[in-house]
Amino acid sequence: MKCFLVQFLNNRSGQALTEYALILAVIAIAVVAVMTLLGDQLQVVFQNVIDTLTGAGAETEVVS
Repeated sequence: MKCFLVQFLNNRSGQALTEYALILAVIAIAVVAVMTLLGDQLQVVFQNVIDTLTGAGAETEVVS
């Protein structure tokens, strides 16, 4: 039993996965925070892109 316990405590196979999960969680929290803080500015930027693409599509004429 003591040998099993020592092997279990020294097992590091899940350590990398846990570290990657923590890094991913921190990045997700940072993205949500930035999106919350800059939400209005991002909405304006995306609306300008939509308006530009819509305007470009309406102004293009097909010449036969």
